[in-house]
Amino acid sequence: MIDQSLEQLRADALAEIATAGDEGALELVRVKYLGRSGGIAAISDGMKSLSKDDKPRIGKLLNEVRNAVSAALDAGKSALLADADKAAFAGVDATLPGITQRLGTLHPITQLQDRAIQIFRRMGFALADGPDIETEFHCFDALNTPADHPARNEQDTFYFGDGRLLRTHTSTVQVRTMEKSAPPIRIIAPGAAYRRDEIDATHLAQFTQMEGLYVDEGVSVADLKGTLEFFFRELFGKDAKFRFRPHFFPFTEPSYEVDIKATALGSADRWLEIAGCGMVDPAVFESINARRNDHAFDPEKYTGFAFGFGLDRLAMIMSGVTDIRAFTDNDQRFLAQF
Repeated sequence: MIDQSLEQLRADALAEIATAGDEGALELVRVKYLGRSGGIAAISDGMKSLSKDDKPRIGKLLNEVRNAVSAALDAGKSALLADADKAAFAGVDATLPGITQRLGTLHPITQLQDRAIQIFRRMGFALADGPDIETEFHCFDALNTPADHPARNEQDTFYFGDGRLLRTHTSTVQVRTMEKSAPPIRIIAPGAAYRRDEIDATHLAQFTQMEGLYVDEGVSVADLKGTLEFFFRELFGKDAKFRFRPHFFPFTEPSYEVDIKATALGSADRWLEIAGCGMVDPAVFESINARRNDHAFDPEKYTGFAFGFGLDRLAMIMSGVTDIRAFTDNDQRFLAQF
């Protein structure tokens, strides 16, 4: 009797699985036959009333029916999924070419920074780094900046409540390098700088700067001029024309600003300022010696030069961009040009 019930159950289950039109209907069949209150479970519960001779035979048949129903449910589910996939791609021409995805590139400022680093490394400069949040000593005092200098005013510099500040230039990296290392030193320090400038077409409150420092015996203005002329000609071309104008910086003496002839950039008869530089003021060496508590940077023995320029401004000049804010707007139509 139980044999016939199991065979009938198998036949009914397989028939219902074959006619199930979706996953919901299949789930109903599964619960009906394989659930805790399903048909197979009910027969399984009745196994305890069978004789010892019938239990092995009926148990084997019960397992066969259970496995057959489970296999049919799995096959039915796979068939439904295959039909759904086929329907989803019914109108798709697989022979058509795919849609090309546009690959991203490095930001134009990053590209220029990498190029500048490559050029300076060819001249023996090492890469140095330092924190963006600095002390007044590293940003001003060590660089011979007087207490009443406008740059130290809260309207020009971002100060924190504890007296620290966001560095206004990466000259702070030069100071930290001299604190830790004795001459000779030849480094470049690219990185972010922060100033309370009104944001407009040529100014940002945060910009990317690159500074350099070379300290050794016998370093002269000729070394400074030759280094910067080589660097800028590598960037702007061999025919680019430059001039060094006398200027004032508290941490260099003599000091200069570097201009490039605008004809090299497609304009007519204009000089554009691109960098500041000069020979390291002996007062800076004395300040470092006091900090180190030694005389490693003896101004009677060592000389050096320092320079700095904004990578954002160079990128504007080289690419013909007239608004510096374009570099921070994240407009893909603009960035895709680089």
